Amino acid sequence: MSEDILVKNLKQQLDRLFNQLADLEECREDLEDDEYEETKEETLAQLKEFQESLDKATSGNITLQDELSSLKLATQAAISSAFKTPEVMRLFAKQEPTQLRTLLTQIDRDVVLGKRNPEDSKQDKIEILTALKKLGEQISNEEELLLQNSVKLQTVSTSEVGDHVLSLVQNKS
Repeated sequence: MSEDILVKNLKQQLDRLFNQLADLEECREDLEDDEYEETKEETLAQLKEFQESLDKATSGNITLQDELSSLKLATQAAISSAFKTPEVMRLFAKQEPTQLRTLLTQIDRDVVLGKRNPEDSKQDKIEILTALKKLGEQISNEEELLLQNSVKLQTVSTSEVGDHVLSLVQNKS
């Protein structure tokens, strides 16, 4: 019972930190560069503290360790910047390929409607496609070509944390 409460509280705390990162990215244009960087550093410091708390909480407790592994994965990805977008980090850590696909569809729709710049959306699509691929999802030939032609793919796919997260996710399954 107390472990359930702990897990719930930790999940809420991680969601709060992800929301804080997402809000920061949304408000980036409204902030001075130094204010943005300072706030981002503070949030990353909070994520590191959160990771340390998770490490302490899971040491020696296998059941709790299994419950919190996805939280640790998401935290590691956020700290290392394996993924830039907080929403992609969250969906990757929760192993939500359907929601990642939905996000990809929304990006394409926004480009068609003129709400997004095609070049800006390309990086977001690459990040989502990389997450899908790391989760073992099938991607189309067109999507694969986009990844192959992207320098961003090299940055994300060689990330030690991204590969570590993937191996832990596969071992958990």
